[in-house]
Amino acid sequence: MKIELGRAGDIDDWMRLVDQVKESFPGLETKAALEEHRNTVLEFMREGSAICAKSEDMIVGTLLFSPERNMLCFLAVDATYRRQHVAERMVSYMLTFMDPQKDVVVTTYREGVPEGIAARAFYKRLGFAEGQLCEEFGSPVQQFVLKR
Repeated sequence: MKIELGRAGDIDDWMRLVDQVKESFPGLETKAALEEHRNTVLEFMREGSAICAKSEDMIVGTLLFSPERNMLCFLAVDATYRRQHVAERMVSYMLTFMDPQKDVVVTTYREGVPEGIAARAFYKRLGFAEGQLCEEFGSPVQQFVLKR
């Protein structure tokens, strides 16, 4: 398993994984939304803010982050590779690009939403604490904050 920065040449394989997990993410419901996400991913790749996990050159995990905002923006792992510490390894790699003096923020589903149970448990296990309630893509979410 390799954890590395994503490159434009990875985009088709990256989007195959996004297509598999799109039901778990608000804002990816339509073909137009997926195309917009593809363009966003390419921009993150150009900025060196896209991380992927590869197993035998197949992308099995994706992560987008913003070093300017110290924010984890998107994280997904292929169902076959879950519970193998893929997400944890990508987050650890991401943290090397973040300002160590600033808290790291991520949003996920609010408590009680089935799609968010695993993500909430994962972030808590990594030391993130529940933060403010907000809304993204028309969906109620909650911030999780990693104090630094």
